[in-house]
Amino acid sequence: MDQVTVADFRCFHLEQTARLAPLTLLVGENSTGKTSFLALVRLLWDVAFRERLPDFKEPPYDLGTFDEIAHYRGGRGGRVLSFEAGFSIHTPHDSRRSHPNRRHMPSRYHFAFRRDGSGVLPHVRRVENGDSWAECRISKDGLVSLDVTTSTGRWTLTHHHLGIADRFALSPGWDSPQRDLPPLGYLIRTFQRVAHSEPERLDRADETAHSPTDKDLDEIRNLPPIGLRHLQRPFASAPVRSQPRRTYDPAHAISDPEGEHVPMFLANVARKDSKAWHSLKRSIERFGQSAGLFDEIAIKVLGGKTGGPFQVQVRKLGTRSKGPSRNIIDVGYGVSQVLPVVTELLRPKASPMFLLQQPEVHLHPSAQAALGSLFCDIAVNQLQVIVETHSDHLIDRVRMDVRDRKTRLKPEDVSILYFERDNLSVTIHSLGWDADGNLIAKRDVVPAGYRRFFRTERNRSIGL
Repeated sequence: MDQVTVADFRCFHLEQTARLAPLTLLVGENSTGKTSFLALVRLLWDVAFRERLPDFKEPPYDLGTFDEIAHYRGGRGGRVLSFEAGFSIHTPHDSRRSHPNRRHMPSRYHFAFRRDGSGVLPHVRRVENGDSWAECRISKDGLVSLDVTTSTGRWTLTHHHLGIADRFALSPGWDSPQRDLPPLGYLIRTFQRVAHSEPERLDRADETAHSPTDKDLDEIRNLPPIGLRHLQRPFASAPVRSQPRRTYDPAHAISDPEGEHVPMFLANVARKDSKAWHSLKRSIERFGQSAGLFDEIAIKVLGGKTGGPFQVQVRKLGTRSKGPSRNIIDVGYGVSQVLPVVTELLRPKASPMFLLQQPEVHLHPSAQAALGSLFCDIAVNQLQVIVETHSDHLIDRVRMDVRDRKTRLKPEDVSILYFERDNLSVTIHSLGWDADGNLIAKRDVVPAGYRRFFRTERNRSIGL
């Protein structure tokens, strides 16, 4: 994702756009919508690529009901009746039938959500590419229609000709997160088939509009992909990870935001694939050493039985001896809190996108800084990292690594999103750094509130 747009979603009122980069840092005071923004990114991904009703209560985010999700304007404005959000990408997922100028066209996804019964329904789903777009609408009585626009014309395919049920059932329990939406990809293909063989079935926005030509159909074929369920979902971490245990019993590692699965995952890799384990182990140890947390990590199987209970142990090397291996529960809490995040970032076949909440929890400032360097390393490998953080040490390490060229990331590869409260709403400011590490703003003016607290504390410290 390159940009996210949002309007009337939780604390975000007026429509605004936030720039995303390979590495994006979310900063701001508590309760300014940073976690809501992370939740929105995952919801947009799900609606676009899974084509299922969004689950607004899936851990680690619980956004509540529609009344807790739709923006409250206060006074007579009250609660809005719908909210909108979307995102854009500049690199196509599939360029096999790419338009000659496709790589220069941003692909956009836009959605509108409204209350429907006890749930929240994305009643408008729209995909755009250049001057062409397709939009699926679900009316309040469940009727489905498809509008298609190219650079030369606009047509509508009503529910009578879409080859699906006339109505999208809104029965009790319909808002289960496992409920599929009318598949937009299928609807677009249906439009192509009808336009090619029976164009008279299309409703024209203008009576003088022509039937879709080969050029129109080519533009439609180059619309952004949707419903790509094979794509791996973003990994979302909770702000507080699971507590360590002295002994773990073998179990199937099912991913969860709190990292409960990570010890089992590590043990399974160590038991089943020695080559993968040694590679992952070295990567984790490199971070542990740079952070000053540990030098070695090991899985110790108890009783000498493969598949038996096991412990996660770490060792800190001394200057003259290796020192003892210690159970993860017997070392600083920061080790067990950061290990799930680091493992997910470094594991084979990692998610293409990470949504991380306060990964610096319980870490010493030097370890927080090491996390900044790790995020830079991850973001240069075609992965996208979005981090909500309150750590100045983490942010400053990223800034210095980019400035000093300790990473292959360029200044434009890092985005800083500053969330600033304004009465009942929040404004997202897209900031960044220049090549010298100086703060710059999208609109040339850095908000006065950014880092005001730190400036005030510094001036007080030196007696100004």
